[in-house]
Amino acid sequence: MGSALLHFNGKRPAGFALGLATGLALGALLAGMCLLSGEHREGSSIRLTARTAFAFPSGGPTSETATGGKFLDNAAGFGRAPAGKTGSGDAAQHSESAFWRFAQLGQPALRLEPAIADQTYIDPLTGYRDPLGTSEYTLEERVGIAVYDNVNRSVVNISTRSVQMERFFLFEIPTEGEGSGVVLDKQGHILTNFHVVDGARDIQVTLFDGSTYEARMVGGDPATDISVLRIDAPSDRLYPVVFGDSSRLRVGQRVYAIGNPFGLERTLTTGIISSLNRELPSQRQYRKITQVIQIDAAINPGNSGGPLLDTHSRMIGMNTAIASRTGESAGVGFAIPVNTVARIVPQLIKNGRVVRPDVGIARVYQTELGLLIAALVPNGAAERAGLRGPQIIRRRRQHGPFIYEYQTVDRSAADLIVGVNGKRIRTVEEFLTEIESHEPGDQVVINVIREGREIAVPVILDAGR
Repeated sequence: MGSALLHFNGKRPAGFALGLATGLALGALLAGMCLLSGEHREGSSIRLTARTAFAFPSGGPTSETATGGKFLDNAAGFGRAPAGKTGSGDAAQHSESAFWRFAQLGQPALRLEPAIADQTYIDPLTGYRDPLGTSEYTLEERVGIAVYDNVNRSVVNISTRSVQMERFFLFEIPTEGEGSGVVLDKQGHILTNFHVVDGARDIQVTLFDGSTYEARMVGGDPATDISVLRIDAPSDRLYPVVFGDSSRLRVGQRVYAIGNPFGLERTLTTGIISSLNRELPSQRQYRKITQVIQIDAAINPGNSGGPLLDTHSRMIGMNTAIASRTGESAGVGFAIPVNTVARIVPQLIKNGRVVRPDVGIARVYQTELGLLIAALVPNGAAERAGLRGPQIIRRRRQHGPFIYEYQTVDRSAADLIVGVNGKRIRTVEEFLTEIESHEPGDQVVINVIREGREIAVPVILDAGR
């Protein structure tokens, strides 16, 4: 495409007004054609210089100023959407004619050339080609910076002291540990992993400003590896984190982890969600931590208890474990989803523990067909509802002049559990998951095989002790 050249020679020739108007109109038309012929990218700005009209997809050499929710190119008056804004409504818009602006500056000539998307800005200080222009950071970098600035004051360092018993001589050996935590509220409640503070005799919490406070245990839940501490700190030094919604997460989503790996306070690492709905072993027998988030952000010893964040600075999980042969990050980390945290924490603050429903079955045998009841809790929910365990049969046997009494267990009389509320189950974990999805006082229907046929037994759940 050709170029339109407007000359300003110092003297005004005859018919200057008409010539100027015609030249400006032609220049505007050609510039529009040039710019429209270039590739349009959302979130980009268009910058016109005195000699050439270049398109800068990354924003170009601009001086960014926040005005009405947009970033304006101060040289040409074009609007550029900040990070997170997309769509035609954020396309570049000029506030006044760039041509008239250059004319006011007394430019001797205005040369219009086709917009070239791959042109790069030359930094006048270094002489390097810089595709970002005068913008200091990329959009991705600005998001990461904003996440850290918003949340880093909510992350705390947790130091613990405990003792271990030496096996041979049976004397105590002092041990120390470190982990991370998150400020929950202005009352001083701190969230962390149960394994970070389990067995600790002394717990110290250090805030972002370096101030350290002694912490006391409010409550813990080994089944989900969640604990809540409390410190007596001024409310103006506490910056609570904001919870997100882990049910809306997607594989490939960008995430950020903040913690204290190896004691290095408030370290930020980034990555993506590698997978969802993983399972981790729990400290509680027959239980697993479910719906776990797998990430590739670097997680190391000391990160446990720290927040996993999305690009909006919302907490979406609590970093808890890594899969590694060396004990250091291998790109496979795990976080407890924030929806699980939100369900457990209120109970820990209120009761010091999680009050789970109790079905009143003390022990079962896992078989290929289902769960055979091995023992019932005396006067428990299951026994009151009429569920049956093994029958104890007393027998007598005479040997010479002596009579012996003995007992046998008839397991064939026990109910075989095959479902809960019509949903088939085969393992202890599946059974507990279905029961614990209810609250104490709820009624559930236990499906059992008794004397060769299936029946449904309603059970009112007790509160667990």
